[in-house]
Amino acid sequence: MTHPDVRRGAHVLLEALETEGVEYIFGNPGTTELPLIDALIGRQKVHYVMGLQEATVVAMADGYAQASGKPGVINLHTAGGLGHGLGNLINARTSGTPLVVTAGQQDSRHAFTDPLLQGDLVAIATPVSKWAQEVTTPEQIPVLVRRAFQDATATPPGPVFLSLPMNVMEATSEVAIPEVSHVDRRPVAGSLPELAKALARYPAGKVAIIAGDEISTHDAHHEVVALAEALAAPVFGSSWPAHIPYPTGHYLWRGNLPTKAVGIAEAVAGFDAIFALGGKSFITVLYTDASALPEGCALYQLSVDGRDLGRTYPTRLSVVGDIQLSLKALNEHLAVELARREAEFDAERERARDAFDTRRLALMEKADALIDRPKIHPMVAARELAEAIGETPIVDEALCTAHHLRNFLHNQSVRQYSFLRGGALGWGMPAAIGFSLGIGRKPVVSLVGDGAAMYSPQALWTAVNEKLPVTFVVVNNREYNILKNFMRSQQHYTSARTGQFIAMDLNDPPIDFQALAASMGVPAQRIDTVAAIRPAVEAAIASGGPSLIEVLVDTE
Repeated sequence: MTHPDVRRGAHVLLEALETEGVEYIFGNPGTTELPLIDALIGRQKVHYVMGLQEATVVAMADGYAQASGKPGVINLHTAGGLGHGLGNLINARTSGTPLVVTAGQQDSRHAFTDPLLQGDLVAIATPVSKWAQEVTTPEQIPVLVRRAFQDATATPPGPVFLSLPMNVMEATSEVAIPEVSHVDRRPVAGSLPELAKALARYPAGKVAIIAGDEISTHDAHHEVVALAEALAAPVFGSSWPAHIPYPTGHYLWRGNLPTKAVGIAEAVAGFDAIFALGGKSFITVLYTDASALPEGCALYQLSVDGRDLGRTYPTRLSVVGDIQLSLKALNEHLAVELARREAEFDAERERARDAFDTRRLALMEKADALIDRPKIHPMVAARELAEAIGETPIVDEALCTAHHLRNFLHNQSVRQYSFLRGGALGWGMPAAIGFSLGIGRKPVVSLVGDGAAMYSPQALWTAVNEKLPVTFVVVNNREYNILKNFMRSQQHYTSARTGQFIAMDLNDPPIDFQALAASMGVPAQRIDTVAAIRPAVEAAIASGGPSLIEVLVDTE
């Protein structure tokens, strides 16, 4: 423990955060946060990253946590600020992002008078947090901070919340800071010999693997590649991913699953078994009268979160354990079970390599056929963006190109791509700022639709303020195209039959993204030709600073 001396609660909080290795506090200050802001003066270890709106602040911390592997720390402003942040806290809860969320609270000594800014912060935060609590004395701060960091990262990871009244932050205390606890939360699954025997019974290429987000969390891609090669098993990404945790240039990669149950069933038709790694493999968006798991296809699962196993579909065998450590052991058992069938699996691997090259060529030819259209087709834009971006990390909230972009990614990176897992818009632009901070202020590309960009354009200001090399690419079709397509896919909508869509067009007036970017100090340009996309994006990434590129695309 540190030697106790008399200091204010805000200083106690910062000391506890420093011992947890916190680099950044993401916030937007108000009156109730002034004790913390004042205590930051002279601190060298913790840097305050200022956002101009609380939803933006939450997404920055989310991106930082996903990129760095450490909990993001947030400081919001009373009930109103916490309310602003709820949408992105829902995203974080859905994504399983570890966040330690704090908010300033009114001085509790006059709470009975119903002062301005007073609110029941614990009640507001509870639905989006693993737990929420108000600190009542500075002596509670060290233990509650320790508990918050432990519980934010424990399975399933997610946000925790602490309410910080002004009088607690200003009160003095001699409380000591306890040492950090180290807890190994990575169990090896049981029944792995039985699982290996079950998987080894299937013919080569008849088991499909679904690679879920836990592979990224636990850095298990080497083990997944080894598993896929051992079984000659095609690998699909989950239907609504946070990441692509498998190398997109590997010959067994088959892309992400669709978001309708009927589409998922079609994608995995012909396989005798599915081995789902990481839970939440069959997320659907629109209802269809079908099961995502084809009849007669056996399901096996491995996840560290037992709540996701056997939840919707019956499984032959599901096991609870850390993906990386459990697959290491499973692969050893599989090697024994498959030792006498190497020729069979070698032949299937060779067929898979040929099929991978054929699909890649067909994809390129399909894009080539669209390249001469008067307006840029989203598929062509996605190919040009993928080529220009290379292996630079991508934070994607551009829904009109996301599916195409994933198809065109072709490299060995397993930490390149991040997506809006929670589904609530406004995450992408600020998350890209957090990602850059989480990887040591290195370049990141933020892909965002024109509609999504208007949820959190304040992120542009922070990118300039922090001098971050984030390239914002606004893919602009001047409408909510995804909503129109959803309606078109359902024959009963009048809008789909008449072509009249209420509240789905962004062209009266069109949004001037160049002016918007310039108002916050970000250089910007608009592109309306295919040939201009690649050099513009490459130059922006190489510039080492923030920039915005608007790409005008056709509807699809």
